[in-house]
Amino acid sequence: MSFRDPRVSAWEKKLESIFDDIDHDMEDRYGDKYPLHPSRPERGATSNPSADGLFDLGAAFSAGFGSQHGRGYTVSIRLSTLARVPPDIMEKIEQEVVELLHERLPGAFPGRDLRVERDGHSFKIIGDLSLG
Repeated sequence: MSFRDPRVSAWEKKLESIFDDIDHDMEDRYGDKYPLHPSRPERGATSNPSADGLFDLGAAFSAGFGSQHGRGYTVSIRLSTLARVPPDIMEKIEQEVVELLHERLPGAFPGRDLRVERDGHSFKIIGDLSLG
């Protein structure tokens, strides 16, 4: 039995939907550029876009201890390949994901001040995370 607030579940479901859409966009752009990890299913083989194909995108809540931005959702951008992805290409991919987040967050969470900021070596969704 879970005591999780249903408003948190609904908020995170919207966020997951954004990442699923971005995953599809990034697969279209880069899915054929690097070989998949041998244990990774092909794109579309599962019902969860983060579980197949080249990209594993998502976010997890962080209370923000030790962070310059405080609480928020830490963005995870991973490529499932054994190939070496050059740092400049990885940086380009990260920037594209961040740009897509900037575009899609207002539509999913209208009227909220949500931003994506660099937080150390990663990115974080910060701002109005209120539930109601």
